Amino acid sequence: MNIAVIGTGYVGLVTGTCFAETGNRVVCVDIDEAKVQKLKAGEVPIFEPGLEVLFERNARQGRLLFTTSLAEGVKDAEIIFLALPTPPGEDGSADLSYVMGVARELSGLIAQYTVVVDKSTVPVGTAEKVHAILAEKLDESLFDVVSNPEFLREGVAVEDFMKPDRVVVGVRSQRARDLMHRLYEPFVRQGNPIYFMDERSAEMTKYASNSYLATRISFMNEIANLCELVGADVDMVRLGMGSDSRIGKRFLFPGVGYGGSCFPKDVQALAKTAQEHGYDFRILNSVMNVNSRQKEVLADKIIRHFGGNLSGKTIALWGLAFKPNTDDIREAPALSIIGQLLDAGARIRAFDPEAMANVRALYGNRIELANDQYEALIGADALAIVTEWHVFRSPSFKVMRELLNQPIIFDGRNIYDLREMQEKGFHYESIGRTIVQPQP
Repeated sequence: MNIAVIGTGYVGLVTGTCFAETGNRVVCVDIDEAKVQKLKAGEVPIFEPGLEVLFERNARQGRLLFTTSLAEGVKDAEIIFLALPTPPGEDGSADLSYVMGVARELSGLIAQYTVVVDKSTVPVGTAEKVHAILAEKLDESLFDVVSNPEFLREGVAVEDFMKPDRVVVGVRSQRARDLMHRLYEPFVRQGNPIYFMDERSAEMTKYASNSYLATRISFMNEIANLCELVGADVDMVRLGMGSDSRIGKRFLFPGVGYGGSCFPKDVQALAKTAQEHGYDFRILNSVMNVNSRQKEVLADKIIRHFGGNLSGKTIALWGLAFKPNTDDIREAPALSIIGQLLDAGARIRAFDPEAMANVRALYGNRIELANDQYEALIGADALAIVTEWHVFRSPSFKVMRELLNQPIIFDGRNIYDLREMQEKGFHYESIGRTIVQPQP
C-alpha cells in the first residue's frame, strides 16, 4: 500500500518505519525542515531499541521517505495516518489544533478514496470532528475517518508494533474496515485480535487503558507509603498480590511516580472529558494527586536525612529519563526531584545512559552531568537512583563506597536487596521498605 504518516514524532516515526518493514511504501511528513533533512540523511532523532536497524533498511530500500510537503506526502496515499501532537492545555484538555489544522489542509488535497486515520491519542468524538472538517470540501464518498489508537510502550515500541497484543480500529465503513484489516493482517499472524468497533469506543479504549495502568501504579505507591508506616515490606506485598490471576504481576512496582508523554496527559484528558460531561471521575483525580505527591517522596527522604538543609551537599543522581530504554524526559520524576534538591541548596551531578542531551538543553549549567555512573559519585554525599536502567542493577559497591563521601543510597526504584545493602555497609532508603542501617 501507499501510506502517508503526518508527524514524525515518537508515534509517527515508529508507525511509519514498521509499516515500511512489511513492504508498504510510506511517506512521512513533518513541517520541521531541519528534522526532515536529518531523517533524509539517516539520522534517527529518538532513542528506541530496534528502530534504527529498521529505519536504515527501509530508507535504503526506498520504502521509507520523508518530506515537508503535505501535498507531496499524501499524493498517492490510500491511507493517511495523523500522528500529530495533542498536548494538554491549561485546563487539562487535549489540544486538537494540530489535528484539525491538518484535516483542513487535507480537505483540499484528497482527490481519490482515502482512509484518514487518527493515530494520535485524541478525546472521544475527535473522529467525528475530523470527518466534519473533511466533509466541508469533500464528497463523503472520497474518504472515511478511522480511529486507530496506538499502544506503544517506549523502550519496546518496535516490538509492540510488530507483535501487538491487539489492534483497535474504530470504523463504520466496510470499505475502510477491509483496508485496515489488510494493512494490519501481517502483524497478527499469531492470532492476536483486531478489534473493530465504533470510533468513540476506540478513542475511549486508549484513554481507559492508560488511565487504568496509571491507577495501578498510584495504588501501589499508596500501598508502599503505608507499608513504611506499618512496618510491612512492599516487595513481599507485591509478590503476594501479583500471584492472584485476577490481579496479575504487571504495573505493581512502587517508585517515584509515573511520567512520560502518555500517562500524565491521558489521565488528565480523560478526567477533563468526564468533567465536560458533568461526571466527577474521582478515582482519576486521586490518581493525579497521588502521582504528583509521589514525585516528592524521594527528595523528601534525602532532605529529611540531612536535617532539612542541603547547602554544601552534592547529590549524585542515577537516571533522568522517565523510564529505561528511552531518552524521553517528558514529565520525568527526575525533573521534579532535581527541582526540589536544588531548592534545598544541593549541588546535583547526574548520569543517564541516553537522556543527557535532553537534560542539558533543559538545565544548562544548573546541574553537572557526568560521563558515566561512577564519575557522578565522586565526592557526592549521597546517591539517588531515579530510573531503573539495567546498568545500575549490578554495580561495583566497593567502588561506590570509595567514591561517595558517605555510603548513602536513596533508591526510588527498589533495585537492590535490603540484606545485601546492610552487609555491604550502606545506609539505604527505598520505597515501601524498611530503612537499612550499615552494620557496625
